[in-house]
Amino acid sequence: MREQFRDVSPEVPELQPIIAGLFGEYEARYGDYFSRDAEVELTEWYLAPQGLFIVLERDGEIIATGAYKPFGEQTAEVKRIWTHPALRQQGLAQRVMRELESRAQVAGYRHIYLTTGFRQPEAVKLYLSLGYQPQFDIHRNREEYSVAPFDGRLRFTKELARLSKTA
Repeated sequence: MREQFRDVSPEVPELQPIIAGLFGEYEARYGDYFSRDAEVELTEWYLAPQGLFIVLERDGEIIATGAYKPFGEQTAEVKRIWTHPALRQQGLAQRVMRELESRAQVAGYRHIYLTTGFRQPEAVKLYLSLGYQPQFDIHRNREEYSVAPFDGRLRFTKELARLSKTA
């Protein structure tokens, strides 16, 4: 069993069914809740040097994905965290997140920003376990974040460790 990360364009054909499945999962959880303010995404945001889209492959099959794009001059925004449904709860998303953090740091980013939806408790648990700071009350009923003045997105931030300079 051989696993490796590979950089890809978000437009590669092998990724399209995965992205469609990811958005299908969102639709199953949220219906059309987020459709009223659907995000515009540009491929170039996810390409080096400012962005990155990676897949984790096992024996040539994509088993997990993740990406980041610029959010600010020193902040990368993590997007498209996905793990194959049959392989969840095995630490794959955590591996993807750590790879993204490492690569963002090398690219010069100092902070990570991300959002997840109010009906994704497993994502909240993952981000908290990785040291992300919630920008919302974690003790509040998360369904309340679906009602104005909130927009349903749970925001997290994390400061990346400074790269050590070798003497």
